[in-house]
Amino acid sequence: MNQAEQRSIVAIPVVLLVGLGIALAGSQGGTALGGIPLFAICVALAFIIQWIVFIPAYIQQTEKFFDLTGSLTFITVVVTAVVLSPTIDGRSFLLLGMVVVWALRLGSFLFIRIRAEGEDRRFREIKLSFARFLLTWTLQGLWVSLSLAAALTAITSEARLELGPFALVGFLVWLLGFGIEVIADQQKSRFKAHTENAGKFINVGLWSWSRHPNYFGEIVLWVGVAIVAFPVLSGWQWLTMISPLFIILLLTRISGIPMLEARADEKWGGQEDYEAYKARTSVLIPRPQSRK
Repeated sequence: MNQAEQRSIVAIPVVLLVGLGIALAGSQGGTALGGIPLFAICVALAFIIQWIVFIPAYIQQTEKFFDLTGSLTFITVVVTAVVLSPTIDGRSFLLLGMVVVWALRLGSFLFIRIRAEGEDRRFREIKLSFARFLLTWTLQGLWVSLSLAAALTAITSEARLELGPFALVGFLVWLLGFGIEVIADQQKSRFKAHTENAGKFINVGLWSWSRHPNYFGEIVLWVGVAIVAFPVLSGWQWLTMISPLFIILLLTRISGIPMLEARADEKWGGQEDYEAYKARTSVLIPRPQSRK
């Protein structure tokens, strides 16, 4: 057993402890089923789904259903929260719609992309190791739980408030982020579909204003979800506002931008046009190119 596998074995219980912590925080003041907080049930469901799908994925040594499983987990968990809540309101239905629309769009997009490309290079070595592959699926359970934390708290909370300014502002922020993400993904897909762009980096459309506009849209839409949930949070539930902060940390420091920037540098680093594009273009927040 190598060091990577040993670290994975140690990391799995750590990930579960973080999941337990968010489950306890989000469950305060929430509805319960048979004495078990509904919020905690939803968090457990997020992990269980990953472990169930991990089994055939590891046996078949495939990652093709990883992203699709993540998206379907979002939908399953939020629908479960709404269906099992004894009382539901407009805020719950609004949050349900925002999450489901986002998950259906992103899940189908990623699934179609991986079918076209044949593989996800991130998993070439990971899927060969039981411990590392299991950790990856377990982390996806945590990703779902932390991303949905604020929304799940609002849906399962016993506190109910009429929709107000926060709901409107949150929805508009979500709509802005969702639109940016969709447009950015479509622009990149169209760019890659043209054979003359083979091996080139995209620097048109939103990608001329940001090197990762899709990630910016992702962050903005989850901020919108948190704003909608905000008015009904109290006590330890405030910890679930970690949702947008987690997305920001994940995309800017862990698995998003750092990985793609390193891959881009490896592929185009040193090329004059790429270095000029990189110097003039914002990493994340869209804005006109500088004159560097």
